[in-house]
Amino acid sequence: MGHQHAGLRRGDLVEVKTPEEIFETLDADGAVDHLPFMPEMLEFCGRRFRIARRAMTICVWGPVSPRGFRADDVVTLEGVRCAGDAHDGCQKACMIFWRDAWLRRVKDTAAQSQAHVSGNAPSQARLKTSTGPQTYYCQASELAKATDALSRSQRFGKYLGEFLAGNLNALEMARSVGIWFYWRRIRMHLGLVPHGRGRSTPTESLHLQPGEWVEVKPMRDIIKTLNEKGQNHGLYFTPDLRLSCGRRHRVQGRIDKIIMDGSGEMRRLKNTVRLDGSTCSCSYMGGLGSGGCSRCEVVYWREAWLRRADPPVSEVPRNGKRL
Repeated sequence: MGHQHAGLRRGDLVEVKTPEEIFETLDADGAVDHLPFMPEMLEFCGRRFRIARRAMTICVWGPVSPRGFRADDVVTLEGVRCAGDAHDGCQKACMIFWRDAWLRRVKDTAAQSQAHVSGNAPSQARLKTSTGPQTYYCQASELAKATDALSRSQRFGKYLGEFLAGNLNALEMARSVGIWFYWRRIRMHLGLVPHGRGRSTPTESLHLQPGEWVEVKPMRDIIKTLNEKGQNHGLYFTPDLRLSCGRRHRVQGRIDKIIMDGSGEMRRLKNTVRLDGSTCSCSYMGGLGSGGCSRCEVVYWREAWLRRADPPVSEVPRNGKRL
């Protein structure tokens, strides 16, 4: 695989190459160094996007250890997430990773390709989506294979790479250092993950629907929903969720099933929703030398952590108009 696009930076305009060009880079499993090109990505061929960031540091479900791709040739695109259509309707909504070899840098004045192939069945048929009757093959299932755990020195190198690649400017780097000191104090005084006292956890069903408004409960109420491992029915209340306590969010949708990192197993969820603007950067991970996770994962909220709320004043219609 060539590295002619290794200079792509945040904000650069790129066009996704044609399926034929991309297939030439793929191995028998439809991947490059274990990172699959998925059927859901075909609809973006020929379309243009801005680079969101170079993928320096990522986390994978399991032990808290930052990981990185073996080659610095992976980026994410602004607003491009996986719809899960080719994977039994998975609702994980992952940010899609793109190899530089699948993209071309373009200028705003350049003519756009006509390679849009949404629904192209022959192209989709060439791409692998499962490894067995109950296991799926996608970027989430293969991330542990496509990346390596980072040593302390490697994490620091990736952190500098965030700056050089334009992921972080000087002010954002200073802010990330401040965040590290903040989480260090939280870890020392409260522990990394909040813990409850019991072994069993309550279930609460609000039957929330997209568009409804909710408020995140206070920490003292949320702790009552967690077991001694800091989980509610297997789902962690992760450290950065503390910052949302008392805040109002609009419900974006329900989450009923997701493909698990590493195993490719489809996990069923109950009483769980996603909220507008609620994503995880894992800024609490890895200590100084981690610029946050490039996955920008959607946060999973148990309904037991939420309560219905009135919309903000700015969202209340007045005479048919919003304020």
